[in-house]
Amino acid sequence: MAKQKILLVDDDNDLREGLADQLDLLDEFSISQASGACMALEIIEENSFDLMIFDVDMPDMDGRELCKRVRKKGVTVPIIMLTGMDGDADTILGLESGANDYVAKPFSFTVLLARIRAQFRQFAQSEDATFSVGPYKFRPGTRELDLQDGLRPLKLTEKETNILRFLLKAQGEAVSREELLSEVWGYNSGITTHTLETHIYRLRQKIEKKDDQSISLILTEPGGYALNKLAL
Repeated sequence: MAKQKILLVDDDNDLREGLADQLDLLDEFSISQASGACMALEIIEENSFDLMIFDVDMPDMDGRELCKRVRKKGVTVPIIMLTGMDGDADTILGLESGANDYVAKPFSFTVLLARIRAQFRQFAQSEDATFSVGPYKFRPGTRELDLQDGLRPLKLTEKETNILRFLLKAQGEAVSREELLSEVWGYNSGITTHTLETHIYRLRQKIEKKDDQSISLILTEPGGYALNKLAL
């Protein structure tokens, strides 16, 4: 499964490196570190991330100012602020700078981890979320697949969007027909696998009809379906 990329920015080396080590142990995240705001801006200029964690009190720039600058660059991914202050006014200033969440020090790792996962879940449902699927940028919030050639985006139905979203979540691993039916249609005894197969067929016709497309995006696996790992 592809790892979610997190940028951790804090001038406290012990805290930053300790958090990075703990997150790395989970094997679901890829962690990059910056010891200050200016270093972070340089890294962000050359790399993309799925989530960022900024300390508020840094010597070269306030973390809230860093957050504002990152947002001005058009970066929409979740940003969590870490602060040694725990007042309502301070929290409001952080959220108004463009942060999605605010965690006061000292905090437990499990609390921060829960906040990180909550932000990933919320962002995946937002209109700002984009995911790469083959030649497309998949936007679940608007039910669209955008090509890089500036052409009009492909519109998906609600069911097609949810099928693609769930296959993407599996990151190339096979998903059974029963699991897809449960996730996309819910526990409805009137829905059969034929309904799913019809929707998969229509989705394939819609997204795999390009003459120059060299790979199939949706693969039929024993008992289910998967996204082609070459498309991720």
